[in-house]
Amino acid sequence: MKPTVLAVANQKGGVGKTTTALSLAAALGETGRRVLVMDLDPHACASIHLGFYPEEERTTLYDLFREEDPGKRTTILDAMISPAVDAGFDAAPSHIRLSELEMDLRDRAGKGAILKQCMGHLENRYDYVVLDCPPHVGILLVNALVACDLVIIPMQTDFLALHGVRLIFATMKTLNKALPKPIDFRILPTMFDRRAGACQRVLRLLRQKAASKMFETIIPMDTKFREASGLGKTILGVAPSSKGAQAYRQLARELTANENA
Repeated sequence: MKPTVLAVANQKGGVGKTTTALSLAAALGETGRRVLVMDLDPHACASIHLGFYPEEERTTLYDLFREEDPGKRTTILDAMISPAVDAGFDAAPSHIRLSELEMDLRDRAGKGAILKQCMGHLENRYDYVVLDCPPHVGILLVNALVACDLVIIPMQTDFLALHGVRLIFATMKTLNKALPKPIDFRILPTMFDRRAGACQRVLRLLRQKAASKMFETIIPMDTKFREASGLGKTILGVAPSSKGAQAYRQLARELTANENA
C-alpha cells in the first residue's frame, strides 16, 4: 500500500511550517499510523529540532538527490532513515548542501521527479510521509509538490501572510500545466489569537474565499510550542493536554477521516 504523501509548504517563513510537519507527524503516530518526516529544507530546522545535526557524518537527503542511479537511491533511503527519539515517527534528515542542488542537478533529466520515484520504496513501510518544504521555489519544492498527494499550506492568520499563499498558488498553477492531475491543497490557519481582531478578520476572509480548501482545524497561539522546540520535542510530547497539541490531533483526525472516506 502506498503511503499518503503530505507536503507542508508555504513560500513565506515563520508561519508554523516545521511546527506543523513535526506536530502532525507526532499526532498521526499517536493513532498508530507509521509516519516518516523528510526534511527538505536546507536550513534543517526540523532535523536539528529532532537532534540530527548537519555537522555529523551521516547519510542525508542530499545524498539521495545527488545519486544518479535510481536503484542505489533505495539503499541511501534506508541508510538515512532514523527513529526520531520519543517522537513516534521516523525521520530523514536534511543537510545544508541541499542548497547546492540547483547547480548540481541543472543538467539532470527528470530532476523534478526524483523524490516521487523514491516513494515506491516506502510502500507497506509507512502510512504517511510528511515533507517539510523550503520556503522558496526551487528543485526541492518542485520535487515535493510533484511527489505529494496533498499540500498543507500553514497560513498565519495575519494579512501579510496572504502574500505567501498567493506565491505558492502561482507555483502550483505553473506545475499543474505539466502534471497529469492538479495538485490538491488545503489551507491550515495557524498562530490564531481569538482575542485579536486582525486574526478574526483574516480567518473570515479565508472562509469567504477558500472555504472548500480549508481545514476545519485552526492552530492557536500556544507558548508550549516554543517550550517544545527548546526541548527538542513536539508539543504532544511536552504538553499533551495543551490547546496546540489538541489542535494537531484534530488535524490528524481530519486527514485520516478523509483517507478513509
